[in-house]
Amino acid sequence: MTVALMWEARAVEGRGAELLAWAREQELPAEPLRRETFRAPQDRVLVITWWNAPYDAELPELPEPDSELVTRAVHRWRFESVDAA
Repeated sequence: MTVALMWEARAVEGRGAELLAWAREQELPAEPLRRETFRAPQDRVLVITWWNAPYDAELPELPEPDSELVTRAVHRWRFESVDAA
């Protein structure tokens, strides 16, 4: 089964590039199958990692950035892949 972990944060206004750099620098203790980083308006950063693991497996996740860098707590979601119908 493939599990995707999504991590999304919103930077303090004008600090989106700093948050993006911070997210890219974060190393995980294990290597995911795939990792992608995205940015969006309003200084938002999204990181998705894919893992070959059961849905409820303990998997490494990106930490919370310093509170001075973000406007709110990080949002996190977990999804499992499904076969195409």
